[in-house]
Amino acid sequence: MSRRLRCLVTGASGYIGGRLVPELLSAGYAVRCMARDPGKLSDRPWSDEVEIAVADAMDESAVRHAMEGVDVAYYLIHSLGTGASFGQRDRVAARIFAAAAKAAGARRIVYLGGIISGPADRLSPHLRSRGEVGDILLASGVPTAALQAAVIIGSGSASFEMLRYLTERLPAMITPKWASTRIQPIAVHDVLRYLVGSAALPADVSRRFDIGGPDVVTYAEMMRRYAGVAGLTPRIIVQVPLLTPWLSSLWVGLVTPVPASLAMPLVESLRNEVVCSEHDIAAYIPDPPGGTLSLDQAIALALRHTREGEVSTRWSSAATPGAPSDPLPTDPSWAGGSLYVDARSKIVHASPAALWRVIEGIGGETGWYSFPAAWAVRGVLDRLAGGVGLRRGRRDPSHLLVGDALDFWRVEAIEPGRLLRLRAEMKLPGLAWLEMSVGQDDDGLTTYSQRAVFQPRGLAGHAYWRSISPFHGIVFGGMLQNITAAAERADSAGGTPLPTLRLLLPVFRLGGRSP
Repeated sequence: MSRRLRCLVTGASGYIGGRLVPELLSAGYAVRCMARDPGKLSDRPWSDEVEIAVADAMDESAVRHAMEGVDVAYYLIHSLGTGASFGQRDRVAARIFAAAAKAAGARRIVYLGGIISGPADRLSPHLRSRGEVGDILLASGVPTAALQAAVIIGSGSASFEMLRYLTERLPAMITPKWASTRIQPIAVHDVLRYLVGSAALPADVSRRFDIGGPDVVTYAEMMRRYAGVAGLTPRIIVQVPLLTPWLSSLWVGLVTPVPASLAMPLVESLRNEVVCSEHDIAAYIPDPPGGTLSLDQAIALALRHTREGEVSTRWSSAATPGAPSDPLPTDPSWAGGSLYVDARSKIVHASPAALWRVIEGIGGETGWYSFPAAWAVRGVLDRLAGGVGLRRGRRDPSHLLVGDALDFWRVEAIEPGRLLRLRAEMKLPGLAWLEMSVGQDDDGLTTYSQRAVFQPRGLAGHAYWRSISPFHGIVFGGMLQNITAAAERADSAGGTPLPTLRLLLPVFRLGGRSP
């Protein structure tokens, strides 16, 4: 061939898309990523090897531009968690994508959806929408491979996180009727193999393919199998017919990091049996010599990656529906408005590298270095208000990338060794950021600077800031002291001499010029 085939990957900042890109590159394809916010891809290990096309899936003109010169178009977008209208959004986005692929002369569309079994009126809204998207793409006039999977088992997937937390935290549990529904889970390793292989399917192949692992189990059995692989005591599971999907999603939201807005459609889908009706894809993409990974093998692999901190993407990697995406405002975009700022800084008895390691390791299991009870309560209140809460944790225990979810924050900007800026995704009457930076003063001493910035929305926003201001000394002041102390301890253990301490007083600003 005179040139490498070019693949367009949508959803590249999400769980599957973020893992598919390096697999396609390894297979020798040229890759273009379509992203609404290209900044979320800037820190990925493969970012220098791909093209990035800026486009919103609902913008017909932008999608057509992104599709130009594309051979294989991967559709990995869904509107799950955006509210009751997510099905309509899915249909509109799929039609735009299908028309753009046809107009650009794409050779193939590859789509990952869910296993469809039974009539549409008996399907959950999530599975019904997945099926409708498949129908739209298959009718596009472009050869389409619509891969249909059930529960995907892999480190960081929403399904695996639900399974892991429910099983580990509840040695005995009362489960609803859906726990006895049969499902055919598949390892993310095999999903990626099928996605990559679908790029080379013959031109006359345009159809649905069911993909799954070798095991057909109930959700209750899957929890028992997880407990066995993880070395936990056998779990006691009692099934009752009383828990509705709504109550079940609230229960999942309380026990796991997956918010109720995402848990509800996933739980509702479990009422439908999702078992492969065929394995025809093996005629085009043969199974590996050992076969597809078993459920136990998939769980063991996911657990190993989780425990070793080798989670390349998580379910929270994708943008949180309804969460703010506004960047930190600067002059003159917010001129005339109010911007509340709590700014603090301090000389640190440590090297810049030691301080940065502490900053980049914040959140997740490490916590936030001040008043843990206050952070925990804020997380619970956010969950009750329909927010993401504090338990999303982090993808990697020591390294962050732009776009990473970090508890109820998201990484907006990172300059290694110098700056970390987080944008709040909790429910707030306004927009909020937390910024931590490393610097040096005129004497060459390491400085730690910290800013909490809040842009209020209406009177409620102003009242919110004023009501919590009395606690800033405890929360943000505690962060200042404990982060610098942690850096000093780490550096001292390495034998670095400690300079003379000098404390810089906190600075507070309201309105006026951007700090």
